[in-house]
Amino acid sequence: MSEALVGRELGDLTTLLTSVGEQSFRARQLYHALYRQRVEVLESVSVLPSALRARLAQEFDTGLPAESERFTSSDGTVRYLLRLADGKTVEAVFIPERDRDTLCISSQVGCPVDCKFCLTALMGIERNLTAGEIVGQVLHLCRTHQLEPRTRPLNIVMMGMGEPLLNLDAAAAAIRLMADTAGLAIPLRRITVSTSGIIPKIEEFAQLSARPRLAVSLNASTQESREALMPITKKHTLAELMATCERFPLRPWERLTFEYVLLNGVNDSDEDARRVTGLLGKIKAKVNVIALNPGPGIPFEAPSEERVLAFQAIIQRGHPCFVRRPRGQDIFAACGQLKRTVL
Repeated sequence: MSEALVGRELGDLTTLLTSVGEQSFRARQLYHALYRQRVEVLESVSVLPSALRARLAQEFDTGLPAESERFTSSDGTVRYLLRLADGKTVEAVFIPERDRDTLCISSQVGCPVDCKFCLTALMGIERNLTAGEIVGQVLHLCRTHQLEPRTRPLNIVMMGMGEPLLNLDAAAAAIRLMADTAGLAIPLRRITVSTSGIIPKIEEFAQLSARPRLAVSLNASTQESREALMPITKKHTLAELMATCERFPLRPWERLTFEYVLLNGVNDSDEDARRVTGLLGKIKAKVNVIALNPGPGIPFEAPSEERVLAFQAIIQRGHPCFVRRPRGQDIFAACGQLKRTVL
């Protein structure tokens, strides 16, 4: 199996090429081709000398994922099943909107967190993705949909398969590549990493030199309820999580995002909403609520629209609160539905 080039930063490519006698500017040309031009095959990097192209093609591969299947929703959302070099598959989602586009990408094959309302959890965990496999999803979808972050806003949400903070080194490297103005040039403000609440990793994430936004999946207002829905909270308790969030070093322009999946009759009462407001306290936060996206094997139901709006109204008394509308639900592309489902 050839070594992958996508996932390597400029310094890595410089070391690689100078070690075989090439000048450093060749590394910048290769970097530009991989991340700005999004080349699929190394032979097409015409700016490089033919001998160098042949050598690279013989020893390396771009490492980009192969598109295995594609499913298009009635609302324009597209779910991709992408095949990696070892045959494993992950999912990524393209979500078009009027004034911007959003890509939802994966950080692991499967997920180890076992949230009881999420289809991905039923897969378990197979392995972490490399930085190249993470950023490769973005490159593939950008090329397919001709997305240009320099001219039209593009949001990246690391909310697909996996818990990104349990693969933080690779996720951080991918974020640096996505945000680099010499490459994809996606502003850090437009990249969001979602976590179930891995407390030591939140503290590590806070210290990243290239740090995007953070979203915390809350989903319950008490330790007992959260423990039942998200078993990981037995180790990382709700009280400890909120204390960590209170200490999180927000930048002047930033709010900490809390995600809350509403489950009918489980965590969606007025009392739950008031407790959430109390938990957030004086944290500079916003809350995104979303009704459960159903799926086979998930033992919960979505609440009514009336209940969702009542929950939102209570939260809004203390913090900005937005209702996230499901996209791609008919093709199992909505939040919590990614499980490599074949329609």
